[in-house]
Amino acid sequence: MFLRKDTRRIFFDLLGSDDAERTVCLSHSLTADSSMWAEQVPDLLAAGLRVLRVDMRGHGSSDTVYGDYTMEELADDVAYVITALEIGPVDFLGLSIGGMLGQSLAIRYPELLRTAIFADTLPAAVPAAEPVWIERKQVAQEAQSLAPLADGTMARWLTDAFRQRRPERWSQIYESILATDVSGFLGCVHAVRTFDFTDRLGELKTPTLILCGADDPGTPAHENRRLSEMIPGSNYVEIADCRHFPNVERPEQFNQVMIDWLTGA
Repeated sequence: MFLRKDTRRIFFDLLGSDDAERTVCLSHSLTADSSMWAEQVPDLLAAGLRVLRVDMRGHGSSDTVYGDYTMEELADDVAYVITALEIGPVDFLGLSIGGMLGQSLAIRYPELLRTAIFADTLPAAVPAAEPVWIERKQVAQEAQSLAPLADGTMARWLTDAFRQRRPERWSQIYESILATDVSGFLGCVHAVRTFDFTDRLGELKTPTLILCGADDPGTPAHENRRLSEMIPGSNYVEIADCRHFPNVERPEQFNQVMIDWLTGA
């Protein structure tokens, strides 16, 4: 389904019973789309929760906005959908850039969030990563495709053991990278390179859980622990033997922590 915001469309799907008392809003990683939550949706529905998935601009089926994005603008898109559907406050779960824009939501729209889960993410841009982002931008611009970045991205997201164990799922996620609009990728990269919420996280009153794959190379465990330390009263859980996508690689453990948090928070 689509909602129109100005001249563009934002894609979302809303699953579950209209009688559900709570809705969980899922926000995906850079160069992924809403399908990255396929392992979570059945367990959330089985728990009696409704599920809202939103594709970021330039990702999945949402229209691209040309130019640089900010984390605040990405959060505004999600807030727009929640408000338009009149389903807030929601329980929010965002991974990677989804967790970054989720922090902006919690800071600027606390009335829209009941609880928050930020997974495999960061509290601020990492200056040491700047040369890496510059190189990735150049490669994508020259190729006008994310294909040259896909193998490296998958290696950061999932282990080789997962690829051998579930090759079809690995291929599905790989294809979501290739399908990402280059301009959408470039706009989001700007947001990742320039955000910093470290001075505001201490204000948060939303009950928050930080989840992280223990072997995540891109948003490492120590940064997720640091994020948890900045948010008053937050909890931190680390999932062993997985990288950037613990929700895909270790769904049983991820979902157990997720459901326990949502039903107990």
